[in-house]
Amino acid sequence: MLSALFRKHAATSAPAPPTGSTAEPAARDLPTLRAEYTPDAAAWVAGRRDTLRALLAEHGALTVRGLALHTPADVASVLHRLAERPATEREAFAARDTHAEGVYSSSAWPANQPMCMHHELSYAVECPGLLMFACLRPPAEGGATAVADSAAVLQSLPAELVDRFEREGWLLTRTYNDEIGATLTQSFGTDDRGAVEAYCRAHAIDWSWQPDGSLRTRQHRSAVVRHPVSGRRCWFNQIAFLNEWTMAPEVREFLVEEYGPDGLPFNTRHGNGDPVPADVVEQINKTYEGHTVRLPWEAGDLMLVDNIRTAHSREAYQGPRTVVVAMGDPVRLDHTTAPMRRTET
Repeated sequence: MLSALFRKHAATSAPAPPTGSTAEPAARDLPTLRAEYTPDAAAWVAGRRDTLRALLAEHGALTVRGLALHTPADVASVLHRLAERPATEREAFAARDTHAEGVYSSSAWPANQPMCMHHELSYAVECPGLLMFACLRPPAEGGATAVADSAAVLQSLPAELVDRFEREGWLLTRTYNDEIGATLTQSFGTDDRGAVEAYCRAHAIDWSWQPDGSLRTRQHRSAVVRHPVSGRRCWFNQIAFLNEWTMAPEVREFLVEEYGPDGLPFNTRHGNGDPVPADVVEQINKTYEGHTVRLPWEAGDLMLVDNIRTAHSREAYQGPRTVVVAMGDPVRLDHTTAPMRRTET
């Protein structure tokens, strides 16, 4: 079975490998397929769509190696063959270039600073269910997009930590200005105050305009959700990634000095408003590290990620790096219901 080559322990059932492809030995247990050469990546994916979707459902993430992906237009064509529909990003925390509907550049983020594990738009009412990462130009060193199984992370976190976040949820606070992070237009698609307020009202976000014209928001979200298809409980949030203690110390010190502790571009808290201590952030990030798998990028690689089941990160790198991100199959999450009781899966 194909999954026997993907994992140390084979699943009870698995789809057959796509015609025109061979399975490679997994790198650190990351499922990887090598496609036979084809000048039309979109046609190759379209002909194997059901199998690729089944493999993604089984493993949560996989890489297809050897596709002829050279431009963002190539990636857009693949997205339209694989996803039910593209997803439009709103509430971005960092600037991106938009290449096509649902297709974006990587987030603007310093190359020497890693982006820690997170789920795309886990703080939004609607998030993409499917992510695609396509490497058009690999960096000289580093820069892998690593992944971690969120259900496994949930089971590995201390029970008392999970219980509190599951009871209370988590809070994301943000400050939007024109100096750092995503601007209003980049996050909301407009800088019109009325339109921004209407969006916040419709998406359970509290907001306040500051005297200097900046916007501060606060949103309460669930920390644990059930996968919409499998029903598995998943640690689905950005509590650690968007917390001040995950920042490099010199970056945090600069931002606090420049904007004050309440004016940081983003920060997270417990659902009751208490600060999240540094040791809790460290525990979450260490747990992610224990479940992280990675595969160095090669030109033309396509990584498929189930955004709810699988967290992803971006490692620091050297040299030019071009990775295009595509989002599809939007999922609407209900963050307004009472937290779910903790049960075993």
